[in-house]
Amino acid sequence: QVQLVESGGGLVQPGGSLRLSCAASGSIFSINAMGWYRQAPGKQRELVGHITTGGSITYADSLKGRFTISRDSAKNTVYLQMNSLKPEDTAVYYCNADIDIISYGNRYRRGYWGQGTQVTVSS
Repeated sequence: QVQLVESGGGLVQPGGSLRLSCAASGSIFSINAMGWYRQAPGKQRELVGHITTGGSITYADSLKGRFTISRDSAKNTVYLQMNSLKPEDTAVYYCNADIDIISYGNRYRRGYWGQGTQVTVSS
């Protein structure tokens, strides 16, 4: 079993900053990539960005320059630094991880989701 635990969401005023964290734990053989998605009310879940084990980072074009993804490989943790937040950034932010696990002697590649953390940008 693998668990992703997110933290750091909350209420922030427009122009403010927040940092989200997501820690992976459990029967992890290796992590291929970790990242963030978000889902605003009435909208589809969309990619925020992700980082691979090799350090390659991809962002949604609309978020480049304001959001920064980083990681602590030793802690199996990915971070999302969000600056200059806007009301339209209000959403539930979900951590996602692409992880290899070992089960009954076999190696499997699986995708996992966190439970989501609410980010609300409002004055």
